[in-house]
Amino acid sequence: MPNKLSKLVGRMNSFSPALRTILLSFSFGRIVPFFGTAGIRIEELSEERVVMTLANRRKVQNHIGTVHAAAMTLLAESATGILMGMNVPDDKYLVVKSLHVDFQKKASGAMKAVATLSSDEVRAAQNDAEGEILVNVNVSDASGNEPIACQMLWAWKPKRSA
Repeated sequence: MPNKLSKLVGRMNSFSPALRTILLSFSFGRIVPFFGTAGIRIEELSEERVVMTLANRRKVQNHIGTVHAAAMTLLAESATGILMGMNVPDDKYLVVKSLHVDFQKKASGAMKAVATLSSDEVRAAQNDAEGEILVNVNVSDASGNEPIACQMLWAWKPKRSA
């Protein structure tokens, strides 16, 4: 059951991968300004998986020159939220219910977030009147380490009629 977001992504999938990344990243940056300010890039996006990257640039760094804790959290939250947004119907609203982040080690270089949903979770998000899903997300740095461990709980409910 496609929604507006999945239809938009479907149209953008006809472009080359490089152009698609630019278009998707720019579009989401217009919708969610903080996403655009941070410079997050959407590398891959489908109903079951999203891959996003964040370069280690001055505007997202902390005092020791690594990606700031808040920027890593934004990357994880954005990946899980957009993935859920691909699946929840337009007559529902989507909110992050809770997020838990454990900072495990110093990050090195650029960051990558990979969020996934199982086929059962996709089905639930697309068909259940309301619900919640703890979305799986792994955030790694340029050396392949996972400097943070995250749990993002997303919920959806019917929109109230006006």
